[in-house]
Amino acid sequence: MANEHYFSAEPGSDLKLRQIRVPLSGRVYDLTTANGIFSPERIDAGTQVLLANTPPSPPGGHFLDLGTGWGPIALSLALDSPHATVWAVDVNERALDLVRRNAESVGVTNVNAVRPEDVPDDIVFRTIRSNPPIRVGKDELHGMLQLWLPRLEQESDAWLVVQRNLGSDSLHRWLDGMLPDSFAVSRAATNKGYRVLRVRHK
Repeated sequence: MANEHYFSAEPGSDLKLRQIRVPLSGRVYDLTTANGIFSPERIDAGTQVLLANTPPSPPGGHFLDLGTGWGPIALSLALDSPHATVWAVDVNERALDLVRRNAESVGVTNVNAVRPEDVPDDIVFRTIRSNPPIRVGKDELHGMLQLWLPRLEQESDAWLVVQRNLGSDSLHRWLDGMLPDSFAVSRAATNKGYRVLRVRHK
């Protein structure tokens, strides 16, 4: 995968699909992943920590999975909250195609797998759940979070999982300083070397 990253818009490698069996929302599903995306072999450890350390999703509203990959967070949200609209956002077109394929496989119709610019500007989110792409670099990551976190509804939460040795504590401090006073940032959980950060819009 030389010169190719999971945050490339159009992976240059030839598409090689694979089937994996994964647990989502209390059931096991056979889903499709591929090369040229993030963690194609399994649900990665950070996402597992996030899914295990966040509360049940709200019953409805607009939800955001930022950096969806092949979709484990978005699919879990859609299964748990069938009346919600889940926006599965990624820059990687191959990943978005896989999310659409996997949504059909698990039988959910409430997932919109789209590029960032395709989310209508007037939508605000009842919850945001994300394993953000830390390796895009600090400036790119900060720009993403500055764009999306302010779109959290009042009295709602965003949940971010970040590996401790990839800067979770410095990100926590940056979020504290960047967000308006109407937001509060706290560490909700620590597990397997990961931190789950809770961003509350008060």
